[in-house]
Amino acid sequence: MSQRFDATERFAEGAQCIGGRPRHGTSGREHTVIDPATGDELLGYELAGPADVDAAVAAAERALPEWSRATPGERSDAMHRFAGVLADRAGDLARAESAQCGKPIRLTTEFDVPGTVDNTAFFAGAARHLEGRSAGEYSADHTSYVRREPIGVVGSIAPWNYPLQMAAWKVLPAIAAGNTVVLKPAELTPLTSLMFARAASDAGIPDGVVNVVSGAGQDAGEHLVGHPSVAMTSFTGSTPVGRRVAEIATRTVKRLHLELGGKAPFVVFDDADLEAAVHGAVAGSLINTGQDCTAATRAYVQRPLYEAFVAGVADLLAGVRLGDPFDPRTDLGPLISHAQRDRVAGFVERARAYATVVTGGRAPGGDLARGAYYLPTLVTGAAQDSEIVQAEIFGPVLVVLPFDGDDEGIALANDTPYGLAASVWSRDVYRTGRATREIKAGCVWVNDHIPIVSEMPHGGFKASGHGKDMSAYSFEEYTQLKHVMSDNTAIARKAWHRTVFAAD
Repeated sequence: MSQRFDATERFAEGAQCIGGRPRHGTSGREHTVIDPATGDELLGYELAGPADVDAAVAAAERALPEWSRATPGERSDAMHRFAGVLADRAGDLARAESAQCGKPIRLTTEFDVPGTVDNTAFFAGAARHLEGRSAGEYSADHTSYVRREPIGVVGSIAPWNYPLQMAAWKVLPAIAAGNTVVLKPAELTPLTSLMFARAASDAGIPDGVVNVVSGAGQDAGEHLVGHPSVAMTSFTGSTPVGRRVAEIATRTVKRLHLELGGKAPFVVFDDADLEAAVHGAVAGSLINTGQDCTAATRAYVQRPLYEAFVAGVADLLAGVRLGDPFDPRTDLGPLISHAQRDRVAGFVERARAYATVVTGGRAPGGDLARGAYYLPTLVTGAAQDSEIVQAEIFGPVLVVLPFDGDDEGIALANDTPYGLAASVWSRDVYRTGRATREIKAGCVWVNDHIPIVSEMPHGGFKASGHGKDMSAYSFEEYTQLKHVMSDNTAIARKAWHRTVFAAD
């Protein structure tokens, strides 16, 4: 297999981007980016440390006055150029993403990269529509209006499962609103975040508006979250790490946006289109090798369809093709690392004591044994309170459970700490309408699972976090409101002064 991307030459000047310039890290700690399909080294680089974070925050602070005072039209024009540069480099970005993540090239060329370009174009337009409430006299003697202003320097931490798209989701609304950003990608997958920052500079976005520090969470990440000059933290990752981020952020009382874990239910009522539900469950559970916090992980199927659904899913999983991510015929790539593969395998092995592994449940042999591959896995017979039903696995594992009445199906869907995404499957609009109202999740799909669009918000309920990515709603995270109130009377002694000064 060929990685088809030369990261060593591309990032010879370092895996940091500070003030528009590539730099080497200064932590004294080396890290290696590994191709998860082969185990081969893609890039060795020095991790960012606290000093690099300080330098990146200082660069963002220097860039903030000019960028925040730019007109919405000026920011919009720059971001339209940014979208154009990304589109021109689409093939290069797709190869880099497939190389560092093991994503099938079909996924990166048809989803990750075009989604990022579209998101950039969306926020280029949205930059011109940052509005406050219209001016008015809410007091008889004053005129009030509301300004929507940038927060300042934003510290963003992105995960390894969608490095390019998550960089975009973090950076784009922030800079469209006039903020500057220091982005810390996962140290496993920094390549496309660095290419994204380079594209921003090449599009004419001023140096220092977008900075990237490639470092470990416990030093670079925690230093970024706790930095006193960082006005906001935006974090995407697991719920346990999100709790740690929140703990650090509260020390400096900064704005916090958290997009955390998920355990998405897939609820199939007895009048659903069985073929559509089976295909939707397999696609929704295997997207990005299951390393997606909105992936279908818990299928609840009403009892009349249960056996046929399980049989259909098992048959379809058996035909999924694992292989070289750069082969366009490959359906499923490896997990991000051998450690993640072993973590997923651990969940399945423990489940054998209380459930049935219908298909999959092991790593493949042969030519794929070098990589972090794991076969698509179907599990039945697990109890609702079991680990494999309740915990986020983050791999190609689907658990199917039966239910009887509609009340039970909806209750089971809500019976985890998470609330990021869900789907419901039925031909009855009243049934799906009830389910979409009562399921506690930030996104509920009807007769589909996974699609996203730039115009609609993404974010969770409960332990899946708070705040929204994408859409104009994300500006609520990256702006702050200021009330301006002007006296209209030109009278020195106001009527309300009687509350302070005694009457003559």
